[in-house]
Amino acid sequence: MKRFIIGTAGHIDHGKTTLVKAMTGLNTDRLKEEKQRGISIELGFAPFTLPSGQKAAIVDMPGHERFIRHMLAGAFGIDIVLLTIAADEGVMPQTREHMDIIELLGVDKGIIVITKKDLVDEEWLMLMEEEVREYINTTILKDAPLVSVSAVTMEGIPELLGLIENLVTQVEEKPTFGQARLPIDRVFTISGFGTVVTGTLWSGQLKQGETVELMPIKKLVRIRTLQVHNQKTDTAYAGQRVAVNLQGIEVSDIKRGYLLATPAYLTPSYRVDTRLRLLSSSKRTLKNWNRVRFHLGTDETLGRVVLLDRDELQPGDETFVQIVLEKPVVAYKGDRFVIRYYSPVTTIGGGIIIDGNAPKQKRYKEEVLDQLAIKEEGSLYDVVLYELESNSQELMTIDELSKLTGSNREQLKQELQQLVEDEKAILIKDQVYISAYALDAVNARIVETLDKYHQKYPMRSGYPREDMRSRYFKKINAKDFNLVLKQLEENGTISSRNNQLMLPGWIAQPGDREKESVEKIKHIMEEQMFTPPGIDELSSISGLGEDNFNELLAYMIEVGLLVKINQDTVFSSHAIEEGKKKLTDYFEQEKELSLATARDILKTTRKYALPLVEYYDRIRFTRRVGDMRVKL
Repeated sequence: MKRFIIGTAGHIDHGKTTLVKAMTGLNTDRLKEEKQRGISIELGFAPFTLPSGQKAAIVDMPGHERFIRHMLAGAFGIDIVLLTIAADEGVMPQTREHMDIIELLGVDKGIIVITKKDLVDEEWLMLMEEEVREYINTTILKDAPLVSVSAVTMEGIPELLGLIENLVTQVEEKPTFGQARLPIDRVFTISGFGTVVTGTLWSGQLKQGETVELMPIKKLVRIRTLQVHNQKTDTAYAGQRVAVNLQGIEVSDIKRGYLLATPAYLTPSYRVDTRLRLLSSSKRTLKNWNRVRFHLGTDETLGRVVLLDRDELQPGDETFVQIVLEKPVVAYKGDRFVIRYYSPVTTIGGGIIIDGNAPKQKRYKEEVLDQLAIKEEGSLYDVVLYELESNSQELMTIDELSKLTGSNREQLKQELQQLVEDEKAILIKDQVYISAYALDAVNARIVETLDKYHQKYPMRSGYPREDMRSRYFKKINAKDFNLVLKQLEENGTISSRNNQLMLPGWIAQPGDREKESVEKIKHIMEEQMFTPPGIDELSSISGLGEDNFNELLAYMIEVGLLVKINQDTVFSSHAIEEGKKKLTDYFEQEKELSLATARDILKTTRKYALPLVEYYDRIRFTRRVGDMRVKL
């Protein structure tokens, strides 16, 4: 069976609630004030079954101008609209405003329902039908069927249900794969169950027992039970009215406008990039930095309009706009929104979200406008490539690209595979990608850095790998950075050894002056094999400045000419090996070695013998047992 939502719209007292009762047998006015005043204030909901057995759900939206914000909360997510117009009054102000909202939300499937036909004669009804059709022909519902009904006599109700049956076949169901989003329109408590929220599931699925994220407060909550059409279910699907019993949160912690979503999927933002259209019926222009009321899903907040390519937007025109909000909203690419003037409060326009988590944009910048045009109008191939190239120092997962492009994983996999085949993207690991442009940018930064580093430090074998990542590529974690480096090594642009990076063919070498110092140090270290000069003395022998000597010392240690025993003492590598030979000869005759004996064998003093035998312990040549050493 199809999953779809029907919504009523129309002027106050044009019979929406009575019509819903005639269709479903249910009175959607549930508040005491609604029943006393005879008008709908809050949203009403009613499940019912069409004659064919098709399950349906209807949202009854209030018509009074004071409650347009409630109407908006219900209008988002509907698939079919029943635009109700009373036969005795015709098209009224809220008829037009509701129709504007329906058009801004892109709801192009509906039925024009002329209600209260029992209150007028046949001639008047014909005139009214002609007047209504003339108005409707100027709207998004110009091709919608029209039916006249009486909820009192039930005349026309079977025909209306038949029209709904026909229209249902044209409804494109919302995607049930991918991430879940449920804008919350009601919050209440049921004794024995606790917190319950309701809403229309925009995408994905919700399952009993799973954990979801309450946005924008980013709180994880668990789904205890689910209901669809007043019946318990294990799984709710996109396009259904859903009641969710939540565990781990109080009613006071939730507001209408919050959203249930797949965890770690959405990001609250104070800025959204959009294409905004100002209604041709608007009596005012929209100027840069005008304050507006921003409606998205069941959420409402205040914000400022930043016109990116002009100072003033005329009625009927549209353009790229950034909306700077006074509280964070949770938006997704492709979402529809509506704006109303701050004061007086009237609906003036709306549009489509291009980037739900936008950076601050500068006005009158061609590159900004070009980027937004690509995001809005480009093919998925182009948009994915743009996102990969825009994040030039990041690896992108399919889930991240899904957020940025508003596309599902299967579509993305196809486009990414094509990008890889076209050599415009590189698969770094399973479902993790980088653009060829971005990889080139990473490569250029690394090669440039290594080139300068080799020139500045010719005696260093390479640049520490982690230092490179943490200094220049913080957005890439260490594991993924290694994968990027592997790709660059395979391309032959860099080399690595012992957690150090270098240009291919790089060999650390001292300059002419430093070579002389190396020979001096080697000579003195050979002469004083087991009584070597200290590091400070070696510095003087080298004839180099402190910084150059430290570089030289590090070089000689790295290439194996010297071995650092402790902070202040180095031995020549020849001395280390010679000492091992002498002690090996001793251990062939004796089982244990005292420090004094080691001192005598090596013809040195305790000052040098102690750190040397401790070094032999560390490299597991010997092992200390009490005050003695034994050979391993």
